[in-house]
Amino acid sequence: MTKNITLPLTIKTTLPLEISNFIDGEWVPSTSGKTFTRENPAKSSEIVAIAPYSNEEDTNRAVEAAYRAFHEWSNTPAPTRGDLLFRFASILEAKRVEVAHLLTVEQGKPLKESLGEVDKTIREVRYIAGEASRLGGETLPSERPGISIKTVRIPKGVIAAISPWNFPIVTPLRKIAPALAAGNTVVFKPASVTAAMGAKIIEIFEEAGLSKGVLNLVIGSGRQVGDILVGHPLVRGITFTGSTAVGSSIYRIAAERLVQVQLEMGGKNAAVIFDYEDIERAVDQIVPAAFAASGQRCTSISRIVVQRSCLKSLIKSLSTRVSSYKIGDGLDDAVTFGPLVSQEQLDTVERYVQLGLEEGASLIAGGQRAGEQGYFFQPTIFSDVTAEMRIAKEEIFGPVLTIVPVDDFGEALQIVNDTEYGLAASCFTKNMEYAERFASEVQTGMLHINNGTISESHVPFGGLKDSAVGPYSIGVTTKDFFTDLKVIYSGAK
Repeated sequence: MTKNITLPLTIKTTLPLEISNFIDGEWVPSTSGKTFTRENPAKSSEIVAIAPYSNEEDTNRAVEAAYRAFHEWSNTPAPTRGDLLFRFASILEAKRVEVAHLLTVEQGKPLKESLGEVDKTIREVRYIAGEASRLGGETLPSERPGISIKTVRIPKGVIAAISPWNFPIVTPLRKIAPALAAGNTVVFKPASVTAAMGAKIIEIFEEAGLSKGVLNLVIGSGRQVGDILVGHPLVRGITFTGSTAVGSSIYRIAAERLVQVQLEMGGKNAAVIFDYEDIERAVDQIVPAAFAASGQRCTSISRIVVQRSCLKSLIKSLSTRVSSYKIGDGLDDAVTFGPLVSQEQLDTVERYVQLGLEEGASLIAGGQRAGEQGYFFQPTIFSDVTAEMRIAKEEIFGPVLTIVPVDDFGEALQIVNDTEYGLAASCFTKNMEYAERFASEVQTGMLHINNGTISESHVPFGGLKDSAVGPYSIGVTTKDFFTDLKVIYSGAK
């Protein structure tokens, strides 16, 4: 029997939740009249939300509302825009358990992880709220007498914010918060499977005092909503997090209109262990980085490239750690490993596990579905993996970790770089020369030495190669996407 975490009465909402679009300051159904349902991934028979299946008309209305609101919002003093975000963060903090509960029920991750995501969102929003008051330019000397030169940052206009399902509150706020702080207006399209969290974000902004038309929510498919947003002539910037395939499509459409994009896409992140005796400490860092959110993170470690002499002790330590996971409903306070997000994702992981066995890899942990209902899959580890195997090269986006043994540090770096992706990588070594080579030669946007692939709330987040296009999100680099630069020359009267 599931042991439920004690929650305030207000959280125990009757399901399913009925979700609407939010356009021009009003909650409205889709003009299509169509809806879809979202089930609890831990209890697939339980419907969490009924949401609109929006169409082109809904999307156009949302963009037009954001366009009308832009003039007033962009002329609102920047510190006042920041105040809205500070209020949002305070309300979210007051509702953190309620929001985390919804996140777990809809997305599946254990409540402890959901609370962690909510807390990270609060920290990031507060940082960006302060940045609204720091959107400064600079003054430059002129080559000519009597001339002054300065630069100023201005908002772009309407921003399309398209977010994924794996982090359904922190990732949208990485887009919405800096866009609003800079004076842009936003049309927000959440992933359909986490539409209820998208609506919760809007509810909190409403409570914080959101102005009409500044932030709009449209729920629907990529074809019916996302493509229309990306191609809309009034949209002046597109920020997207998701697969590289979809990101590439967005990039092509946006390029035809000469519209700037910020794309955060896939990863096949590696951890190197070489000249490092404390295998237990490395495993302590790697396992959570590999299996948090059931491996459904773009920064998940999915490959370990290890010095061959350390292979046996690594396998032993990993097997012990993975066996300690308790799989189940994330509302059970004993559960440490939740379901995958959908049947489709479950099927994908199972296909890759079968492929790994066919390619000749050795299964040393997991590899099976778990439970009688819900989308559960065991944390899985393969050894005897070669760098050419598909399970070592392709993004699985699930709880599958591969181990590739090597004899030479240079070979390890070559394997790390032998992928189309370039998001994150870790290296565990006591050899400073190896650490320097890793930092210099590995082709990823974020490098971690002797720690896992954990990002922080004030530090730029992004990648290289097929993992990202455009300025990094989070931190000081957000202004490079969400604002344009003007240069102003002034002469004597």
